[in-house]
Amino acid sequence: MILKVYSKPNCPQCQQAKSLLESKALPFETLMLGTDYSREELLTIAPGARTVPQIVADGKLIGGFHELR
Repeated sequence: MILKVYSKPNCPQCQQAKSLLESKALPFETLMLGTDYSREELLTIAPGARTVPQIVADGKLIGGFHELR
């Protein structure tokens, strides 16, 4: 499974999501807003998303931290 965490700097929910994935020993890739993706690109991946993180597993949108839990 390929997990991608669309994140931004200084985001507590993003850190919680990454910590949860690490605690479950699930490998993931972190993508940072402004460096790895733009807001427009995120809206293509997660239409209607208003928050980060947005987590994608094998190309399928899971949602944010609450959905990941």
